[in-house]
Amino acid sequence: MTPSRSRTLWLRTEPLHAVVYFDERCRGLGRAVGLKGFWMGYFAARTAPMGRVGPGVAAAALGVFAPGMVARSLPSAWEYASPDRVVEERARLTAAALRRLVPSVDALAAAANTPLWAMVEDAPSLARPLFAANRDLAHRADPVERLWQLATCIREFRGDAHVAVLADHDLDARESLVLAAATDRVDPSGIRQDRGWSEEEWTSSMDRMRARGLLDTAGRITERGLTERELIEDDTDRLAARLLRPLARTEADTLLAALEPAARHILDSDVLPFPNPIGLPRAVG
Repeated sequence: MTPSRSRTLWLRTEPLHAVVYFDERCRGLGRAVGLKGFWMGYFAARTAPMGRVGPGVAAAALGVFAPGMVARSLPSAWEYASPDRVVEERARLTAAALRRLVPSVDALAAAANTPLWAMVEDAPSLARPLFAANRDLAHRADPVERLWQLATCIREFRGDAHVAVLADHDLDARESLVLAAATDRVDPSGIRQDRGWSEEEWTSSMDRMRARGLLDTAGRITERGLTERELIEDDTDRLAARLLRPLARTEADTLLAALEPAARHILDSDVLPFPNPIGLPRAVG
C-alpha cells in the first residue's frame, strides 16, 4: 500500500526530530543544564515549550507515560533549570547533531523551512497543546535550529492528533501501548518499563484488551485488534493531513522529495534503534 502524503510527511520529518532522543550528545541535554538523569532531561525538554508544567498536565499531553514516572521529574526539573534554558539548549544540541549526521542539512533548511513554516503557520492550534507551544518557538535565527523546530511542530501536531484519536477509540495510555506492542509497532519487551508501568498495571490492561476482543487468550493480537490499530493510524493520518492544506500538490511533493535524503541519512546512521519506542520504521515512505 502506498503511504498517504500525511504518513510520508511524518516518516520524513520524524527522523529529524528524533535525534533529540537518540543522539548521544542530545541525550546529555539534562546534564548540560544541571538536571538529574536522562528522564528528567526528557520530560523537561519535551514539555519546556509549555512552561513550568506539572506532572498532571505533562502526562495528559504526552499520552503514554505513567503519571508516577512523570512526577519523579516534574515539577522538580524547574528547580534546576528554567524552561527557557532547556529550550535554548535543546535547539543548540539538535542543530549540532543534524549538522553531524546530515552533510547537506544547511541546504535542506534553505529549501524546506519556507514550506514547513507555511504548514505550521496555517495549522489550527485548538486542542493541540504541544503543537501550539512549539509553534511559538519556530522563529529561530539559526536555519538548522529552525528546521529542527519546524519538524518538531509537525511531529507534535501529529502527536496531539494521535492522543486525541486514542481517546476517541476509548483507549487509555496503557491500553494504547499494549495494543501497539501486540502489533510489534514498538518493542514489547521494553516499552512497559520505558513508559513507567508496573507488571500489574500492564496485565490489567491486557485483560481489558482481551475483554474487548483485541487480544486473544495468549495475548496475541486478533483480527479485530489489527483492524482497530489500522483505524487508529488512518484517523491519525487524516487529522495530520490538515498540515498539508496550504501547499499545492506539486509543492508538497517537492518538499517531501527534499526531506527524503536527510531522513535516510539519519536512519542509516544507526543513531536510532529498531524497533524504537516511537514506532518509527526504517522506511521513509
